[in-house]
Amino acid sequence: FYTRAWAGLRHRTADMNTLIAIGTGSALIFSVAVTVGSEWLSARGIPPAVYYEAINGIIALILVGNYLETRAKRQTAGAVKRLIGLRPDTALVRRNGVEVVVPLDEVVVGDELVVRPGDRVPVDGTLLEGTSSIDESMLSGEPVPVTKGPGDEVVGGTVNRTGAFVFRAGRVGRDTVLANIIRLVQEAQGSRAPIQAMADRISAVFVPVVIVLALITFVLWAVFGPEPSAIRGLASAVTVLIIACPCAMGLAVPTAVMVATGRGAEQGLLIKGGEPLQRVGDVQVILLDKTGTVTEGRPTVATVHPLGMEASELLALAGSLERRSEHPLAEAVVREAGVRGVELSEPEQFEAVPGQGVSGTVAGRRVLIGSPEFLTATGVQFGEGQVAGEMSARAETPVWIAVDGRLAGILGIGDPIRATSQNAVAQLQALGLDVVMVTGDDPATARVVADKVGIRTVRARVLPDRKLAVVREFQEQGRVVAMVGDGINDAPALAGADVGIAMGTGTDVAIEAADITLIQGDLRGVVRAIRLCRQTMRVMRQNLFWAFAYNVVGIPVAAGILYPAFGILLTPTMAAAAMAISSVSVVSNSLRLRRAA
Repeated sequence: FYTRAWAGLRHRTADMNTLIAIGTGSALIFSVAVTVGSEWLSARGIPPAVYYEAINGIIALILVGNYLETRAKRQTAGAVKRLIGLRPDTALVRRNGVEVVVPLDEVVVGDELVVRPGDRVPVDGTLLEGTSSIDESMLSGEPVPVTKGPGDEVVGGTVNRTGAFVFRAGRVGRDTVLANIIRLVQEAQGSRAPIQAMADRISAVFVPVVIVLALITFVLWAVFGPEPSAIRGLASAVTVLIIACPCAMGLAVPTAVMVATGRGAEQGLLIKGGEPLQRVGDVQVILLDKTGTVTEGRPTVATVHPLGMEASELLALAGSLERRSEHPLAEAVVREAGVRGVELSEPEQFEAVPGQGVSGTVAGRRVLIGSPEFLTATGVQFGEGQVAGEMSARAETPVWIAVDGRLAGILGIGDPIRATSQNAVAQLQALGLDVVMVTGDDPATARVVADKVGIRTVRARVLPDRKLAVVREFQEQGRVVAMVGDGINDAPALAGADVGIAMGTGTDVAIEAADITLIQGDLRGVVRAIRLCRQTMRVMRQNLFWAFAYNVVGIPVAAGILYPAFGILLTPTMAAAAMAISSVSVVSNSLRLRRAA
């Protein structure tokens, strides 16, 4: 505090540090004087009071508030480290017909790289040989892997789920998509506006006024006061400085932050300090990611449409074959069979065709599951186009099933909307907020989901850099933006928004890049966060108002304005007591946040 106050003095500025330094410094000097010359002061009517413990208490309380905010800010630093961790350390490169493992830094544009099932794609490039299903959720946020074939682009950091392939490196090092995501997070975190320091702005005017008033007090007492006029003037000047010591002003924001963050934790909200608290209270636009935020983020069988057999028989055949597959849609089928209590058997024969489907034999019956093209290639006759169209209109992915050469049914697999999303969106809109859904999904699917939860504005097919661009677009309109997401793909937008809110069910990177984490992964937590932060800002403003008003009233009394008419004169001890009372009032007001709804 003293170092910063001195630096401010050299630059002719004043802030909270200046107030703390002047108030505690004057109290310290006066206390030392009393310790050394107590008898001399007592003989002249000056009570020998010291304020060492008050000085320590003031500084300790303000330090605690500063420490808590600083610790919260440091938690965001891990986001970039986790993003960097998505890059593999090595790559399998084919050179001169030989496959060799090389460090990632040695990969150059034009190299041919081999990627096996389960491996991460090392750099960006174009697929040359083979087909595969690649998990690109780090980019799009969508849980369903994307089928890739020769000529398609692959992105470093994504995960190869099935099938080996060879691709040619097109972008390496700092040019890759993942490297750009890391850069976006770093830039967004570094460009955040600091919290509006209302106390500092008040102090910039208040501090010089207090110093001048203390000097005027000393001069007036020394010239016009009763004997010993100079001693009385010194005591009154110190009293002014002590009563103006910004304990209440220093506690106004930190105590509200401490109570609010504690209350938030009880409500399932992890709030990273005072800056998000202030920014959330001013939010005007809420951007919602779709997958894992508005929806559950996990493929689920939503519709079972059997043809010529019972639904349980259809699920038994499909689930038995799919249990051998690693595809997320297959996992959804197996999970649905378990939920319905359908008994599964071990397939006698299984074959997966990457990007098309699976085939095999279950209980002596030939079963095929996959796309219409996959089934048509084996001679299966198609119908039920209307049913498949209805599934697509409900944002479900149709999965076709054939048994013994005939179409046996269709499964509609979708990402179910969270049960609480519609209610949460309605509450956010009732709070006067514009709710916008931003997703990497296709426009038709996004529109279906948005209509179901009551969101009017949708931005679809938005990749990570565009998500941040959408945030910037609203910010350039002068609006305060909050981004709610759960995936790595959301990290740049979470960091770049005025407030980033992460679902606790999401990735660690998203959580660490955000300012607020919803532990339960429920959108109603966003509503609670908005309400809590708005109430906290009201309490902060009340605290600052009363802390300032206390000084406006207390300083003239400490200077002796009541002495000529009423003979009332405060001593430094009374000033310290008044200062303590003002601090208690501020803390008590902040404690009301413990009952925040």
